Amino acid sequence: MAQEVALRLHQRRGDSRIESLESYAFQVARSVLTDRWRREAVRQREAHVSLEDYHHPVEEISPARVLEGKQRLARVMVSLRDLPDRTRQVFVLHRFEEMSYAAIASHFGISISAVEKHIMKAIRHLSACVGE
Repeated sequence: MAQEVALRLHQRRGDSRIESLESYAFQVARSVLTDRWRREAVRQREAHVSLEDYHHPVEEISPARVLEGKQRLARVMVSLRDLPDRTRQVFVLHRFEEMSYAAIASHFGISISAVEKHIMKAIRHLSACVGE
């Protein structure tokens, strides 16, 4: 705040003669304080939460976690092979090839509703197998 007061005094220097520099400095300081209070009230800075590292912890990638991920991926791959061909193809096209339901429906000559049913069937099957 002191720098802002000094800046305002510096910017004012030559406009007109100041009778009492001390009184004027206090007036400028009061003005700076009022401006800052208004700015804080509008921005509600006291309601903000600072972003610190402990707010966003980084998960450690341990060997056990890597092994668990590999095992889970293997279960997913086995579960995908257990799906009926059409259901597996629809699921793979949507999830891995990022095709839309409409494009998949057109590709197989089925309705969008049928695509939705295949996707849901695959998700239920994978959830049951991977969640074991």
